[in-house]
Amino acid sequence: MINKLTINIESTHSQFSLAINQCISFSGIVGIFGHSGSGKTTLLRSIAGLNQQTTGAITFNGNVLLDSKNKQNIKAENRNISMVFQEPRLFPHLSVEENLDFAIKRCRHSQLDKADIIELTSITSLLNKSIRQLSGGEQQKVALARAILSEPKLLLLDEPLSALDRKSKKELISLLRTVHKKLKLPMIYVSHSSEELQQLAEKLMVIEQGKVIKVGNIHEVFHQLNNTQLIKQQTSLTVMIEGVNEQHGLVKLRVAEQHIFMSLEQLTDDDINTMMQLSSLRCFIFASDISISIIEPKSSSIVNQLCAEIKNISQERSQVLITMKCQQQEFFASISTYSLAKLSLSINQNVYIQFKASAVRTLTI
Repeated sequence: MINKLTINIESTHSQFSLAINQCISFSGIVGIFGHSGSGKTTLLRSIAGLNQQTTGAITFNGNVLLDSKNKQNIKAENRNISMVFQEPRLFPHLSVEENLDFAIKRCRHSQLDKADIIELTSITSLLNKSIRQLSGGEQQKVALARAILSEPKLLLLDEPLSALDRKSKKELISLLRTVHKKLKLPMIYVSHSSEELQQLAEKLMVIEQGKVIKVGNIHEVFHQLNNTQLIKQQTSLTVMIEGVNEQHGLVKLRVAEQHIFMSLEQLTDDDINTMMQLSSLRCFIFASDISISIIEPKSSSIVNQLCAEIKNISQERSQVLITMKCQQQEFFASISTYSLAKLSLSINQNVYIQFKASAVRTLTI
């Protein structure tokens, strides 16, 4: 069964108004993207039952959580929804294990094995520690374990990695993917970081000024956002991993029937070891890192060279965004109007695109 969340709500406070009408199917982790103040947290709090200003209707798998017309509003503690916040919100006077036990006691029909969740979230060594002894990343692991042990039907994550360093972010992203895969737990992940969402989400909803402006497949939505000011223009990719060439410091990746290379410099030894066990990788290339040639670059130090067809040319002031198709994959290049005129580029023209191995980026594997 595919889990479904139906939302048709409004929430107004101060000078801000949220109005959302969406049906969300959880075939994978659902991401919500938007800048600060766009309404992401208000939406999550409304779903969780923590926002008393919300009116309208919310149902999850057919169960009514809110129906203001019929004066139905299930209390937050009875919605069977857990929320992990930007700050862990653990009980500082309790040990790690005591924090976990608190969640278990509140679960009416506990079915998950505590030891299994402790192992799954890699917090065995932390159980006897005080919350004050933990790093930020460790606290978020405990917060996640506690949320899971309350056995929710839906897990909401409100920018849980925003205060963490890059290493901790990578660990938590890997952990969230593992939790989702093993427990089949529906998740909504809110962030203003396109890098984080690129790694976790299958579907993306974009909120701006309290309204949904885009929704769809993660790669497709990011490509649509290239024509806005919300992200740095980029090509968003899922690629197949074909091998590691440590001698030359490169990872060989397959895009459709062509190959590209990514530099190993951005990866740790642990990343490389993990990569050898994976089949695919999420990555991105900034449009400013892709160049265009109208003749085949046979003598070039740039390792990535692909043949593509121009599908769209979008100009804004002195910059131009070129959309190209390489087999079934779209690529985006940002060039100057001077280069556009110099090369006489036009739609349906065949060109060659080039980018360095270091231009292929990934937050984590």
